[in-house]
Amino acid sequence: MTDATIDISAGAFRPGTSDAEIEAAAAKAARNRRRTVMFWRVAILVAFLGLWEIAARQAWIDPFFYAMPSTIAQRLYEWTTEGTSEGPLWYHLYVTMEEAVIGFVTGSVAGIIIGVALGRNRMAADIFSIYIKVINSIPRVVLAPIFIMILGLGLASKVALAFVMVFFVVFHNAFQGVREADRAMIANARILGASNWQLTRSVIVPSAMSWIFASLHVSFGFAIIGAIVGEFVGSRYGIGLLINIAKGSFDAAGMYAAIVIVMVVALGAEYLMTIIEDRLAKWRPQPLHETQ
Repeated sequence: MTDATIDISAGAFRPGTSDAEIEAAAAKAARNRRRTVMFWRVAILVAFLGLWEIAARQAWIDPFFYAMPSTIAQRLYEWTTEGTSEGPLWYHLYVTMEEAVIGFVTGSVAGIIIGVALGRNRMAADIFSIYIKVINSIPRVVLAPIFIMILGLGLASKVALAFVMVFFVVFHNAFQGVREADRAMIANARILGASNWQLTRSVIVPSAMSWIFASLHVSFGFAIIGAIVGEFVGSRYGIGLLINIAKGSFDAAGMYAAIVIVMVVALGAEYLMTIIEDRLAKWRPQPLHETQ
């Protein structure tokens, strides 16, 4: 070990610092940063829930409308252990997740394929762009009763709404990612004799992956929203049905409990998507905030 000191926060190292010392200091700084981030996340959550609980108990806010974290936790415990009035909680969650996952997968695949295809074909993009804009301008909530009227109260209508919610988000990002591809790399690939398919597969799509993954991170949340809105309008099972029943009986704790379930599932999906992205996009440079 040398006597050299390491100033990792400033990014400066004195002469004589070994590579091992630099790596150790960087790893320590990264651990400290993660701990600080986690501490503040937990602290903000605890402070928010504590203030909410105190405000409700002191009648600063009406607990009839806003409930309390303690009553919400109690309702979640009851649903988990005893089930809901409409059946086991896990079955409702399964139904909603089935609708959301099918809508997410089909909407994402269709959005990527059509986005890349139109991004590569300017004539087709000019022809179909007006129709895509018109359909995209329709409020998604309006489509829920239409899908239910056409497809019924079952799985298909909820999947259709989740599909629509996901498709346009992924499509626009895939389309824009293709249009923003590095022109120099495309020109070099053409010089080397790459065919249109090879160019799309090896240059265009990898270049657009950052755009595509950015849309996938938020689109699963939209898929859940689509499934729940469809259930809210008309269904026999699902988290949206639980919210609708709680609304009809003025059960604020039940509504917030259902929302908590949705948030936990969405965060879990976001975490899973991040893991998949990190494994599929190892070639990307490390984000700047992770190196500081």
